[in-house]
Amino acid sequence: MITVENLRKLYGEFVAVDEISFEIKKGEIVGFLGPNGAGKTTTMRCLTGFMPATAGTVVLNGSDVFEDPDGVKRSIGYLPESAPLYLDMKVEEYLDFIADVRKIPRSQKRKRIKEVAESTGLSARLRQEIGHLSKGYRQRVGLAQAMIHNPEILILDEPTSGLDPNQIVEIRNLIKEIGKNKTIIFSTHILSEAEATCDRVIILNRGRIVASGTSQELRSRHKDKALIRVKIEGTGKGLPKKLQTIDGVVGVMQMDRGVEKGFSLFEVETASDKDLRKEVTQAVVGGGFDLVEVQREGKTLEDVFAELTNVDTSAPTS
Repeated sequence: MITVENLRKLYGEFVAVDEISFEIKKGEIVGFLGPNGAGKTTTMRCLTGFMPATAGTVVLNGSDVFEDPDGVKRSIGYLPESAPLYLDMKVEEYLDFIADVRKIPRSQKRKRIKEVAESTGLSARLRQEIGHLSKGYRQRVGLAQAMIHNPEILILDEPTSGLDPNQIVEIRNLIKEIGKNKTIIFSTHILSEAEATCDRVIILNRGRIVASGTSQELRSRHKDKALIRVKIEGTGKGLPKKLQTIDGVVGVMQMDRGVEKGFSLFEVETASDKDLRKEVTQAVVGGGFDLVEVQREGKTLEDVFAELTNVDTSAPTS
C-alpha cells in the first residue's frame, strides 16, 4: 500500500529526513513517534506531495508521488496539524466546498457528506458554523474533509494536538473505527495513544528511523533492564545512594510527576533477570524510611522511546 525508499529531505544544509525506508500494508494503523524536530511532519508532507523530497522514492497505492502526484492525491486524505478550516462557514457548506475541490460528482455529493458526517459524529452539527465548534469537533471536521472523497489512505499529523483528555479519547476511538476500512498513518507525542491505537509504531529521531514494530516487539527488544517503583512517605533524602549499593541495581531516579504531596517516588533500574524487590524493601525499611509501595515493572513504550531518543521522561514537558 505504501512503500518509502531512501527518502531524504534537506532544508539548505540541514538534513530533516535522512534516507529513511519503510513499508505499510493495507489496513494497518501506523503511528509516527518522535521528539520535536525528529522529521515526522516533514516525512508526512513528502508522502502527500505537499512538499517535494530531495531524493528517494515514495509509492502510495501504486502511484509514485513524484511522477503521478494527482494519482497520489486521489488515494489519500490529509489532515495537517492545523486543520485547513474556514471558521465562518457552516460544516455542511465547508464539506460541500471540499467535495467540489475533490471533483466529486454533484449526484454523489449529498450522499458522501451524509456518510462522512455519520462516521465522524458530525450529523447533528452540519448546520453549525465551524467557528462555534469546540476544538474536538473542529478536528472531526478536519477528518471529514480528509475522508470526503473516500480515500484508501489517511495521513493525520497530530490529530489530537491541543485536545482535552475526553476529546483525545473520542478522536482516538474515531481513528480506530475508521481504521477498520482504511490504511492510516498518524503522528503523535502521546505514547499511550499510540500504544492503544496503532498496529505498529515507527520511531524517528534526528531524521532517521531508530525503531519500528509493535509496542510488544519494541519492549521485548529493550528488555535487558526492568524497573522497580518505590513509593515512600517524606522526601527520601539519602535513599538513592543507599539503593545504589544493592548488587544488580543499574540506576536510581527520583520522579517529579504523579506523586501525591508528602510522598516521594523512585524508579530503581535493575537487570531484567533479577527481581530485587526483597532487597529494595529491606534497604528502604532498614534505612528508616516509611515504605508505602514496591512494584516491579517491565519496560514501557515510554521507557523505550526515552532510550531511543535520549529524552528524560521524568522531566515535565511543555
